[in-house]
Amino acid sequence: MRILLVEDDRPLAESLKYQLEDEGLTVDMCHNGEDGLYYALAVPYDLLLLDRMLPGSDGVALLQELRRRGSGVPVILLTALGDLSDKIEGLDAGADDYIVKPFAIEEIMARIRSVTRRPRGWGDSPDLRVGDLSLSPEKGLLTGPGGDCSLSKREAQLMEAFLRNPGQTLPRETLLMRVWGPDSHVENGNLDNYIHFLRRRIRFVKSGVLLSTVRGVGYRLEGA
Repeated sequence: MRILLVEDDRPLAESLKYQLEDEGLTVDMCHNGEDGLYYALAVPYDLLLLDRMLPGSDGVALLQELRRRGSGVPVILLTALGDLSDKIEGLDAGADDYIVKPFAIEEIMARIRSVTRRPRGWGDSPDLRVGDLSLSPEKGLLTGPGGDCSLSKREAQLMEAFLRNPGQTLPRETLLMRVWGPDSHVENGNLDNYIHFLRRRIRFVKSGVLLSTVRGVGYRLEGA
């Protein structure tokens, strides 16, 4: 599960990031509302942990903008404002849950499990399919007419990005951010290598789906 943590208290953010990653989660982090909105729209996160009091655009304004743009990503607000009116305002803005600081990592994990168990929209089906190719993201299992094969974590994340956006050209920058995260310094050659791996996997399961190069831009997955 990939989470975006938007928190302006840097020591708290670093500590929480470390604890969440120790629980097996993948965590990207930023410290203001402008960056939070950019990353939340650019990367299909599974969950946002969003501080309410942020420099620039605050957490509630960020959340309202996400919902206005049609994002259904689950959001848990983190805040020192514990009055009932503050909670109601956050929930009415589109938050799925609300946690008052200070909090324990056990409570955060319980809230994350609760929110991500809730039914999501039709676009969040656990099994993704284009043409004769399908992927189970949770299992990392790619299936085609010729059988199935297991994908590595990064291969599965990359294939998921393509299957969620069939027929669309995905820029290299978008793919790098989606799979490696906004703070990673990854060479373009790494992406090319993983595209090569995915093409081999597609051939292995005998799928007619094509993973095409769009020169100078990125890549596109096309159904048979």
